[in-house]
Amino acid sequence: MEKLFVFSRIVLFLGMLTGTKGASAAWLRAHATFYGGSDASGTMGGACGYGNLYRDGYGVKTAALSTALFNKGKACGGCYQIVCDATQVPQWCLKGTSITITATNFCPPNYALPSDNGGWCNPPRPHFDMSQPAFESIAKYKAGIVPILYRQVGCKRSGGLRFTINGRDYFELVLISNVGGAGEISKVWIKGSKDNKWEAMTMNWGSNWQSLKYLNGQTLSFRVQTSDRKTRTALNVAPSGWKFGQTFTTNVQF
Repeated sequence: MEKLFVFSRIVLFLGMLTGTKGASAAWLRAHATFYGGSDASGTMGGACGYGNLYRDGYGVKTAALSTALFNKGKACGGCYQIVCDATQVPQWCLKGTSITITATNFCPPNYALPSDNGGWCNPPRPHFDMSQPAFESIAKYKAGIVPILYRQVGCKRSGGLRFTINGRDYFELVLISNVGGAGEISKVWIKGSKDNKWEAMTMNWGSNWQSLKYLNGQTLSFRVQTSDRKTRTALNVAPSGWKFGQTFTTNVQF
């Protein structure tokens, strides 16, 4: 009887969340663990290339995704709403809570351990290794691992798209961060002021996209397409005197 009551409450809670604007994907099952320490300092950097997650607009509401979800880096920047599944572990879940996290890292498989006992991120398991503060917003620390319900949702960001230009001559490696909307980048184009022609960039790793043109001394513009095929154009992002290692913030957002 108690289990049925818990089930009814979580169904009602999920129904309320489904009614929120911009959330329409189906709820799916997975598990969640945590890493990075109580201040999430151990989550900085990672396989998406963001570096300082505070500076790049993500804070502590982040997670590393297993192979099944990471999609070779294409999932970087995507947002997921997560609820602890109280129908299975009511003693560990914080009732009435949910959190929206951003995919900022990869949780690698550990084939030395079984998938149901330590190898949590082994394929084909969908798994979220959340920052500790994010995990503790939906479940108790002592749980260690909890079953969850999750779905992909839109990302809400403060401020505009950010472009960090690294690399060297004839190799511009651009980290694109703070992407709203779908969050996941599918295509990028770059345009120098001398050529005045949009050139397609290629994904290098994570949210880093590359160009092999010589663009020094040119004002740079960018066009970004997300996984839902929406496109935004940011003109004259970097002035002609830009240097490698600089970050430029725009007022353009999804």
